[in-house]
Amino acid sequence: MSVKKSNKQLYRVIQIMTLTGTLVVANVLFTMVTHKHIWSGQDVLDTQIASSIVNTTVEAKRGTIYDRNHNVIAQEVTAYTVVAYLDDSLEDEDGNPDYVKDADYTAKKLGTVLDIDEDKVAKIIENAIEDERSQTELGTGTKRIDKEKMEKIKELDIPGIDFIETTNRNYPSTPFSSNLIGFAAYDEEKEKISGVMGLEQTLDEYLSGKDGQVQYQQTVDGSILPGTTQVFEEAEDGKDVVLTLDSSLQRTVEEQMQITMEQNNAEAAWCAVMEVETGKILAWASYPTFDQNQHLEIPSYQDRISQAVYEPGSVMKPFTYAIALDTGVFPRNTTFRAGTFTYTFDSSTNKITRVANGTETAYPPISDALEEDFGVITFEQGLAFSSNVGICELLSNYVNYNQYVDYMDEFGFFKYVDSPYVAESLGVNNIANLPQDYLSSGFGQSSSITVLQLLQAYTAIFNGGTMVKPYVVDSIVDSTTGEVVEEFDTEVVGTPISEDTANQVVDLMEGVLQDGASGARFRIDGVDMAAKTGTGEIYNEETGVYDKYKYTSSIMAAAPSSDAKIMVYYGMVSTNYVNYSAEPFKQIMQAALIANGISGSDSASTSEEENYEKWETYTMPSLINHSLTYANNKLADKKVHTTVIGDGQNVVDQYPTKDSTINSNDRVFILTDGQTITMPDMTGWTRKDLTAFWQLTGISIETTGYGKVKSQNIETGQTISTDTEIQVELE
Repeated sequence: MSVKKSNKQLYRVIQIMTLTGTLVVANVLFTMVTHKHIWSGQDVLDTQIASSIVNTTVEAKRGTIYDRNHNVIAQEVTAYTVVAYLDDSLEDEDGNPDYVKDADYTAKKLGTVLDIDEDKVAKIIENAIEDERSQTELGTGTKRIDKEKMEKIKELDIPGIDFIETTNRNYPSTPFSSNLIGFAAYDEEKEKISGVMGLEQTLDEYLSGKDGQVQYQQTVDGSILPGTTQVFEEAEDGKDVVLTLDSSLQRTVEEQMQITMEQNNAEAAWCAVMEVETGKILAWASYPTFDQNQHLEIPSYQDRISQAVYEPGSVMKPFTYAIALDTGVFPRNTTFRAGTFTYTFDSSTNKITRVANGTETAYPPISDALEEDFGVITFEQGLAFSSNVGICELLSNYVNYNQYVDYMDEFGFFKYVDSPYVAESLGVNNIANLPQDYLSSGFGQSSSITVLQLLQAYTAIFNGGTMVKPYVVDSIVDSTTGEVVEEFDTEVVGTPISEDTANQVVDLMEGVLQDGASGARFRIDGVDMAAKTGTGEIYNEETGVYDKYKYTSSIMAAAPSSDAKIMVYYGMVSTNYVNYSAEPFKQIMQAALIANGISGSDSASTSEEENYEKWETYTMPSLINHSLTYANNKLADKKVHTTVIGDGQNVVDQYPTKDSTINSNDRVFILTDGQTITMPDMTGWTRKDLTAFWQLTGISIETTGYGKVKSQNIETGQTISTDTEIQVELE
């Protein structure tokens, strides 16, 4: 750098310093001569102007939490903190005193609107007056109140009482998955709103943002003098969080959970709705719940979905069946004696041997629930009837112990699911305790898990063997720019069983909803589901024994069964474990299907039929003893697929029966009085469709595979009769 250039720079610095000094001196001289503040124009001798400089924190706006449709779940709103002015020189517009003179009177008036300790508020005012303070806040119950309360206090026209505008956390639809979302509240130590529990806490780093720093000069009444504000550090607002939850569906779940609690005098209840293929949680409820805006009384800080560990009961049985099927040892079409399983154990060989009932052994017999005795049944029926003895037979005579342990590990039990930002528990694995705990684990006792683990494991069954991780946080977004900071997507976490095994288990689970089976009352007209119910004993740690009166009751279900899109797990803890209503579950499942535009029926159009996207529900009309023309007219406004059987002109039978609920894309069968029946195109038909055709015509159909029909051995349009051997392949 040249000397000449260096001198020029030095000269410029001197010029700037000289100009700055001149301005400062001019400001001082101006103020001394005019007695007015150069920036605000106010009289410096005015007693309203404070002489001190105020350094303050500018709170960053806390990020908003949204559902999947960008409906607000949690947001920052304007709030108000009550402040009392104590300077006896203050007057209102009319010249009347505008400061607090009577502490007791002021506290009592505030107490008519606010939930406060009036004596404490009065004491705060008295102490502030003694300390010759010009103003004071009034403590608990007077901070961050809503606009409605603020306006009510204003109407009281209490001398010296005013408000400082601030912010508060608000939950528009509370309770809204209260334990999962949690809540945020003002932290006196941090001097800001912070997450206290749930996602508000685990995502606090993103939601809270970064506060700014500002300096200004203010008057006694709190007004900031214009032109005195200096920003040292800009506030950075918190990030927004978008969840996978669906607000409309969540509200339905909240309503049905409340009904469940009240109708059954339940101690607890839970429900989770999830997309089978993606792992997105659409609804999440843990009861008892609480008001997130008040959060004065929180029944439990433990979320029933991810943090509570429990013995789930018979909803675990499909996994035992899956292991037997996947290892090739499942005894198809084989019978066993249900009722009670009495056994001995050889520790040298780890062999469990069933012996005659009544034989005294070192181990307590295992009975079917409620002392039921189903007699001699097949293993397929064993799942439908939920036989504990069937599980014991599988584990002692067919399934290899080491393989069972390995499969349970592959299904993700007793391990963290690691759903982003969700607090979790592990559960307790007692499978190694042969023989009693090993057998009991097969039907959901002895070992404990979480609902979240169960949801993940069931995706392998409902999703063709592919297991996906459940998740509830979709993305984290910059609230100013809209830029996605962090995003989550479907994560495949394993393939514990084959696709063929998964399909076979789903077929077996469809039987759970048939007449006489354990889940018959959960069946929904027009919705094809695979399901498994569960009744679990509850171990009482204080007494050291299982409770004799209180149980967990639950159902896991997915629809449509052959290509599951939605799964619902609903349960409760109650003494009413036998005759509780299935209606809350049904309402939730139907709402879940509607929210996702899914008919819930396995029926689908063939390549020549229109597939209706919108789901509509109808009541099946009575068509029997009417003409075919009449029947077609009655079905014309319904988005269903009609198959006419026979070449007659009058209807002699129908499926579904009259007054049944049918949905768009369902298949309706009309049997006419014609003598000639031709082979329909069965492509896309489900087992339910095949069964209906068989029952109406008496023509048997041999099936292979699982899913929907992809091929048939008889050409479409060929005449068929009860002697025809129809064979179809499903996939």
